[in-house]
Amino acid sequence: MFSYSHYKRVRYAETDKMGYLYYGHYAKYYEIGRVESMRSLGITYKSLEDDYKVMLPVLEMKTRYLRPAYYDENIEIRSILYEMPEKMILFHHELYNEEKKLINKASIKLFFIDMEQQKRISCPDVLYSKFSKFFD
Repeated sequence: MFSYSHYKRVRYAETDKMGYLYYGHYAKYYEIGRVESMRSLGITYKSLEDDYKVMLPVLEMKTRYLRPAYYDENIEIRSILYEMPEKMILFHHELYNEEKKLINKASIKLFFIDMEQQKRISCPDVLYSKFSKFFD
């Protein structure tokens, strides 16, 4: 299992009239979690695209809203992989408020595209090698 946490403060511009994080912004928080978790392993989305010519389009997103996130709260974005990526990569995201209460959870399924051939591929070696040390 791989797990990484990143923190992001809810900005005023991200809230609705009630002072809650607007539901449409949660996908951005999940993306921050994915990007920063991969960065923690030494690989960036930019490098995947520019150097390795691999994109990760989203295939599916499931979200469960449990509690609101409020303006100015520092939210923990926990990104988890329970399985080694193969044909797809499935990120589980959990968002926690400052009181460490779970406020939101989601699963995001992405697949790998070779940008030059415009074809689906398996997990590229550069990512496989980074994640493999977390799985038996």
